[in-house]
Amino acid sequence: MGASCKDQKKALAICLQRSPCVLIERNTPKKCLTDPELKKELPELCVHNFMAYMECRHGFFDMRKRMRGNAPMSTGKYDDVYDHLSSGDFDAHEEMKKLDILNRNLSKQRQLKEEQERLRLSGELR
Repeated sequence: MGASCKDQKKALAICLQRSPCVLIERNTPKKCLTDPELKKELPELCVHNFMAYMECRHGFFDMRKRMRGNAPMSTGKYDDVYDHLSSGDFDAHEEMKKLDILNRNLSKQRQLKEEQERLRLSGELR
């Protein structure tokens, strides 16, 4: 069960490595997550990845998941990207562009969901 949060942890690490807090301001990822002022400036994607990781970690203590496990085992989806960023052999501008694209996609998805919810509610109220 210990490896079931591995994908969420690596996704969070990748997002933090690409964030301006680490790339430009040269803070540690831990400091970016623990300092309230720095945490306010994190991209929305990083905040969502952090919440997903913490939700997975809280699942370790959920007794309803004790027998069947917290989550599926790690897929290794982020291993190559994580290794690439950990090696230090990357272009910071390119990584920030990737994070910006992912963050914009997340914002668009959130807006679409809000619009669908508004339409659903307006349809129910009529």
